[in-house]
Amino acid sequence: MHITLLAYGSRGDVEPFVALGKGLLRAGHRVRLAAPEAFAALVRSCDIEFAGLPGDPGRLVQALVDSAGRNWWRMVQSVSRFALPLGAQVSEAILAVCEGTQAIIHSFLLTMVGHEIARAKGIPGFSAQLFPVFSPTAEFPGIVFPDLPLGRFYRRVTHEVIHQTFWQGSRLLYERVRRSNPHLPRLTRWPFRSGTDRPLPILYAFSPQVVPRPHDWRDDAHVTGYWFSEDSGDWRPPERLVAFLLAGPPPVCVGFGSTVTQDRDRLAGVVFEALERSQQRAVVVGGGLGSMSSSDTLFQLDYAPYGWLFLKAAAVVHHGGAGTTGQGLRAGVPNVVVPFTSDQPFWGRRVHRLGAGPVPLAAASLSADRLAEAIVVATRDEQMRRRAQAIGQAIRAEDGVGKAVSIIERYLGAQADANGAQGK
Repeated sequence: MHITLLAYGSRGDVEPFVALGKGLLRAGHRVRLAAPEAFAALVRSCDIEFAGLPGDPGRLVQALVDSAGRNWWRMVQSVSRFALPLGAQVSEAILAVCEGTQAIIHSFLLTMVGHEIARAKGIPGFSAQLFPVFSPTAEFPGIVFPDLPLGRFYRRVTHEVIHQTFWQGSRLLYERVRRSNPHLPRLTRWPFRSGTDRPLPILYAFSPQVVPRPHDWRDDAHVTGYWFSEDSGDWRPPERLVAFLLAGPPPVCVGFGSTVTQDRDRLAGVVFEALERSQQRAVVVGGGLGSMSSSDTLFQLDYAPYGWLFLKAAAVVHHGGAGTTGQGLRAGVPNVVVPFTSDQPFWGRRVHRLGAGPVPLAAASLSADRLAEAIVVATRDEQMRRRAQAIGQAIRAEDGVGKAVSIIERYLGAQADANGAQGK
């Protein structure tokens, strides 16, 4: 079957779809992945058909970090300002990409256009999410809301607020785009609303060890496990990095993923001072903190696969992105989460409640003293280390991609049977 995957965002938003695409290829399907043009090489290196989408996701990341922070309404405004001028181009590109496809799997930012194209074509559609959204529950609040001691009603209401905000904002944007592009499918209704005849299946690409499936979720919501790619492609660790790792005890690994901020100099100063105060060897990966000279206790590089690097660590310090959190927990080492925006505070709280890391430290108020203290706890607390090891072992035993592929094929088979019965 020809399946099209639609993903938009930073590298951490796209990589899980690459892993899912590889799993679908292994199962015998033809796979095409549409994502920002910046990820063409990543996708094509895995022998997956690639279709580039316009826009620079780095601009969106910086807007969320510097303009929105942890304020929900400013997050909505930042996404809207980014999406509005690109809406027509992205929608046109996706419509062309989906020509001839037999199923569509779409990510958070492409929910409405992906759903409406699938509906108009009469083909199966799936929502694929890296964080718990679109499935209301009273067991925890919506991802951008604090976990206040206000009971089940508060927690469920926060999900409804997210639903309504996303639906109304997406509806207005889509209708505006469609006015100048009337050949786009008509907007129907919110695909996750209770009472829908054929609910849109949701695939949640995180581990039930981290977010157990809530008892009050509908049957169409599936927690599959993380979608990890086991292949690092052509990447090989630099000899200097290997020598550094062998020259002493396991280092602390610091990586803020695709996070881009105009406050980079302050953040870098805090991180490097904290590492000195905690007296830890460290590997800093990614360009978000600028560059400093490597030394006997500090090694910097632009890129290394987290799935490889974090296994070499004593502890990891990161921003709390969904994929990075999954890799940190999978490595079986304590995680120090420094959230900036979006779903990152949610994952920071999860890590702490699992006992796999200290209390998360908000990036906006981060200090060298607090970060150094958290690093010391993460590297010396034996109970935390044992808990992290147990969680890592459980996650490594999961096959999130395999389970997702199995669920997708089950739905596709059921749809084919239903269409066959109708044709008789």
